[in-house]
Amino acid sequence: MRVVVTGAAGFIGSHLTERLLADGNDVVAIDSFTDYYDPARKRENAAGFPVVEADLELDELDELFDGVEAVYHLAGQPGVRASFGDDFQLYVRRNLLASQRVFEAAAEQGVRVVYASSSSIYGNAESYPTSEDVRPSPISPYGVTKLACEHLAYALAQTGGLEAVGVRFFTVYGPRQRPDMAFTPMLEALAEHRTFRLFGDGSVSRSFTYVGDAVAGAVAAMARGRSGALYNIGGGDEATMRDAIELAESIAGAPLELEILPAARGDVKRTKADVTRAATDLGFAPKTRLETGLRAQWDWAAARVGAA
Repeated sequence: MRVVVTGAAGFIGSHLTERLLADGNDVVAIDSFTDYYDPARKRENAAGFPVVEADLELDELDELFDGVEAVYHLAGQPGVRASFGDDFQLYVRRNLLASQRVFEAAAEQGVRVVYASSSSIYGNAESYPTSEDVRPSPISPYGVTKLACEHLAYALAQTGGLEAVGVRFFTVYGPRQRPDMAFTPMLEALAEHRTFRLFGDGSVSRSFTYVGDAVAGAVAAMARGRSGALYNIGGGDEATMRDAIELAESIAGAPLELEILPAARGDVKRTKADVTRAATDLGFAPKTRLETGLRAQWDWAAARVGAA
């Protein structure tokens, strides 16, 4: 297949692009290399494949989508903590407005889309494990924009012929994880014998999802997902940050010095994915235990720090 991946130089996007290429697809990898974090890291991610540099808000998409059979839309402005205040306009532009252009271009070409949503749309959920039928109640502007993208996909499906499937990723980790997420700075601090800044008391828990499982979920959603459906793509292991720190110390064979800071605004207390729908429709089942995945991320982080 000829496939588009937006956000292809990002964390999940680069792994997805490599998976699609390995499966024999012709991939049009698109990224705008925004400065949310150091673009040099993204260029490292995409070292193994060519990337078309394009701005989804502004650039012509019809030519990029010409002859394409599928679109994986992973591009966007990530991060809960930075989405408050004046930077919210970036989240509206890079999440909602960019998605509108991708969705409309895909609908015009009659191309199926799998797009990335987030567990952040649930906020502090009503129940755990959290199914897709739980009422969304985001507590961050980032989560608001991701929920708005889901509603936009629905609206364009009803009125514009869009065929789209949404995947709600739960705290993805692994090699190439963004530097604003917890595990990358935690493991780099361990490798460099530096202090790690922990927000809150470490009691928040997450449904940690290894990047290989996240990619498998996205690919399965393209192949078997019901048009208009939303799927939780979450890990099999739930753990607190304190649990993750203890595990990382064991893997690294060294203690981690902590600087305890107040809990970050917009961070939810808990996530735990109910993946029953994804299991039934997609055959999805997370395969990577937290210890295995964290060890792989440690190997990557330690090598990267050693090479710096």
